[in-house]
Amino acid sequence: MHLQISLSGALALRATAALLLIGLLTACGFGSDPGEDDGLDTTVIMISIDGFGSEYLDRIKPPNISRLAAEGVHAPGGMIPVFPSLTFPNHYSLATGLYPENNGIVSNTMFDPQTGKSFRIGNREAVEDPIWWGGEPIWVTAELQGQTAGAFFWVGTEAPVKGIQPTYWKRFDASVPGKDRIDEVLRWLDLPDGERPTLINLYFGEVDHVGHEAGPFAQETSEAVLQIDAYIGRLLDGLRARSIEDEVNLIIVSDHGMSQLSAERVIALDDYISLDDVNIIHTGPVTMLTPLEGKKEAVLVALRGAHPNFRVFAREEMPERYHFRAHYRIPEVIVILDDGWTMFRERERMERYRSRVTGATHGFDNFELSMRALFVAHGPAFKSGYEIEPFENIHIYELVARILGLEPAPNDGDPAVLRPILKR
Repeated sequence: MHLQISLSGALALRATAALLLIGLLTACGFGSDPGEDDGLDTTVIMISIDGFGSEYLDRIKPPNISRLAAEGVHAPGGMIPVFPSLTFPNHYSLATGLYPENNGIVSNTMFDPQTGKSFRIGNREAVEDPIWWGGEPIWVTAELQGQTAGAFFWVGTEAPVKGIQPTYWKRFDASVPGKDRIDEVLRWLDLPDGERPTLINLYFGEVDHVGHEAGPFAQETSEAVLQIDAYIGRLLDGLRARSIEDEVNLIIVSDHGMSQLSAERVIALDDYISLDDVNIIHTGPVTMLTPLEGKKEAVLVALRGAHPNFRVFAREEMPERYHFRAHYRIPEVIVILDDGWTMFRERERMERYRSRVTGATHGFDNFELSMRALFVAHGPAFKSGYEIEPFENIHIYELVARILGLEPAPNDGDPAVLRPILKR
């Protein structure tokens, strides 16, 4: 007896056999990458720990962050913040890949001469006003290209930029416990494909707050670091419980470091100029002044060489390495104090509060070692056990865009800088 099979029947049998083979290979772990079906291997969770100096990692040794650094990518010499080394400029440069002179967030406190509006980080109306926010932050890039973004506190997410905010976002409230922030992020990851964010930004401020009060070397600061590390441990436990710990990319950064202050390192601005001749936009380690009409040259002459522990620049004379000339919101006179010094407006106030000059601050020259920020990356996109030399934080935008498969908006970063930390 001869078995006859038509050509179409033979092709059908061959296709069936091929499907069975593919199924067998997939079941054995071949022919597909982990997370290929759920898309989580191109998910990025970027966590900022405000005020976490890069040296905290080696000195305090937070266990969860240290493990991620050892198993993933780490910058032992830290990440270089943008100038000025303040919270709002650096978080927004991390998000946009633009120097402050190109994204408009030039300080924590600003004056806009075109609109007459003022900006302070505690002013809710200003923070949510889109006029301040230039460039294109990574969450807008993601949303514009069909992805979903979520942010549990991150500078810039509370205002519509190009008319867009993350699909999920929160108004900043420092009283929200860290564990609640983590649990919400995990709930976002539980959402079905299409609703689940591919990009999540998360912010913690406690280390910065305690560092300002107690100083970088205080026990209280170490305890704050370990508390944030415990929150990250809670996140890792949540990822592990969902069997996705190795499928999600974590990028843990900070905006700047901290420098110890001293009552012996204080300067009074009115020792050198009349405060009636200037509008003071910002004081501290970097002091920004707008002289009144016709007073600029006299103010510059009075301040230049007046004290050995500060340098004075007209905006147009700022050294190129600061990338701090181009934007019209940058005040006309910039005073940069040496590391560890601080400035009061008036001598009378300085003498009254000198004894309270303790703790720490930031805002100094962004190339000071004390201002170096944290950078740790871990996940399927990153190499294992890899160390990278210090780099400027403007390159983070290109890195995240590459992992998410996004076409980046114009920015100041160079994709080649962080390409070596990626597996492909």
